[in-house]
Amino acid sequence: MLNYEFPPIGGGAGNANLCLLKQYARDTNLTIDVLTSAPGPGLLKEKFAENITIYKVGLHKKSLHFWRKTEVIEWLLKARFRYRKMLRENDYDLVHAFFGFPTAWLPYRTANKLPYIISLRGSDVPGYNVRLALDYKLLAGLFRKIWSGAAAVVANSNGLQSLALEFMPALDIKVIPNGIDVEKFYPAQEQSLTKPIKLLTVCRLISRKRIDLLIRAAARAKELGLDIQFNIAGEGNLMKPLQNLADDLNLTDSVVFMRRVPAEQMPQVYRDNHIFVMSSAHEGMSNAMLEAMASGLPIITTKCEGVQELIADNGIVVDYPKAEAIAEAIKTLADDRQTYKQISTAARKQARKFSWKSVAEAYSALYRKVLATAGKK
Repeated sequence: MLNYEFPPIGGGAGNANLCLLKQYARDTNLTIDVLTSAPGPGLLKEKFAENITIYKVGLHKKSLHFWRKTEVIEWLLKARFRYRKMLRENDYDLVHAFFGFPTAWLPYRTANKLPYIISLRGSDVPGYNVRLALDYKLLAGLFRKIWSGAAAVVANSNGLQSLALEFMPALDIKVIPNGIDVEKFYPAQEQSLTKPIKLLTVCRLISRKRIDLLIRAAARAKELGLDIQFNIAGEGNLMKPLQNLADDLNLTDSVVFMRRVPAEQMPQVYRDNHIFVMSSAHEGMSNAMLEAMASGLPIITTKCEGVQELIADNGIVVDYPKAEAIAEAIKTLADDRQTYKQISTAARKQARKFSWKSVAEAYSALYRKVLATAGKK
């Protein structure tokens, strides 16, 4: 497995990779080496399980949750050397790459020796990230070659699949969604609204997440007479501008920047809040939204990829990304405690449809299919 980011670096893709490894740690039919990154210099080797070893290429990372282009290039150069060495020293059957770029560039270069699978995660799909618009144009030709050379390409939601097909309409792109551990993430014993009403979002503080929109929605909700506290869990390059925005809107006491919360503390963070809010312009399939659902939190979100699979009667999807619309949705739940309770129950029920066990089984089946087609097993 290859992934240029892995906890504590990155976001949902690293977490998904980690959750898959936890499932495969119980599978004696698989032996897995993972090549990824570390935030400090050097090469780290970790024994994750009896059948899983993780190799982390050290980088000069400035932020755990934001990739500079120089850091991506650094990973590619260092990982390429390590990847080639690993191929020489081991008899692998298959490569599973998280992200079509930069990660899948490595197995693309060795496709004549080893088949590879790509898991599209979001920012590696043209049109997903506005910040990367020029990069998408410059690298479009390379992207097409990398995707075309893969034995299989997988998106983590129907929405991301649709976006990817806009880029390569003729390609067979499968969908395997993210999962959630419903034993780790579960509702609080007393799932009811109290004052202040605690709103939560969990994400990297980057432009695509549109946290500024949520802060403005919090301000509007207060104008509507709601007693709220908006908790933001995560770090990113927009931390300071968002803090300044909260100050400008006189929300210093109502918006809490929790920064990065250790993974082991996140289940309790969800249980300590009442409503999960999200305003991303694009997502693959939000791990944080799944965690919130499993924790019994009603969801209020703007439209983006992955939402149609996750939200039915367990939340409110706002048609337009406007602060006023999000605030009105918050008020709808705040004013009707019975509806809040019903949606909370529905959120937990909906989350149970997604499990990492089923995700792992789907990928295992895909591995076997690719190997059978390649005549290796």
